[in-house]
Amino acid sequence: MTTTLARTVGTPAPATSRTPSLVRLTGVELRKLVDTRAGRWLLIAIGLVAAVIITLQLAYAPDDQQTFASFFGTSLFPVGVLLPVLGILSITTEWSQRTALTTFALVPRRERVIIAKLVAVLLAALASVLVCLAVAAVATLVAEATGGAGIWRLDGMLLVHALVLQVSTALIGVAFGLLLLHTPLAIVAYLVLPIAWSILGALVQPLYRAGEWLDTNRTMEPLFTPEMTGGQWQRLVVSLLLWLVVPLVAGLVRTMRQEVT
Repeated sequence: MTTTLARTVGTPAPATSRTPSLVRLTGVELRKLVDTRAGRWLLIAIGLVAAVIITLQLAYAPDDQQTFASFFGTSLFPVGVLLPVLGILSITTEWSQRTALTTFALVPRRERVIIAKLVAVLLAALASVLVCLAVAAVATLVAEATGGAGIWRLDGMLLVHALVLQVSTALIGVAFGLLLLHTPLAIVAYLVLPIAWSILGALVQPLYRAGEWLDTNRTMEPLFTPEMTGGQWQRLVVSLLLWLVVPLVAGLVRTMRQEVT
């Protein structure tokens, strides 16, 4: 019996790309945020701190302050403080746990991995706003049942400001992680440097004016309110150039050149 194998000449075989898509890489990075013990406990800590603060507000805040907008603004604070640490961990754990060699071997183009990490942290920041809205809704229901104001009105601009706040702070964490590539050092730098700058700006008179433009503790404060002036937006942008854009760009350059061992 003769078997004839027919082959179409000139028709190339379909190429199979082994490079994972950006969507798949982002999904992997999202899983990494919760798969590690540090990331998982950090998320639990964020939830517990937010719950404790809201409970204290329900117990001790005046009835007229127990509103949906007030609960929402209060829940943003602990999330905004701790969420950047999650951004730091998304970068530095690759180096502290020595998984960078595997990651960059599977995806040699490092910029794709970094973009996926940025998108994953961005999605986590957006999800945190939804969680804050859910927590505020539960607290408002409790306030209604216990005699609080229970007003459900929320200014749309406050929601926009919350998105800007959470995304900005989370990306600042990523920027510090990329720049330092060391978990304890990046966390300490993120927590200490802005506080030190705030203290210097308050104590040293010549730095007070500069602090109005470069101190994120001051430039981000209006984001907790529904109204911001043009000048406040300008100061916020300038401060983010210093604390977000500069370390992010420098960190990208360093990470792209860093030798993986």
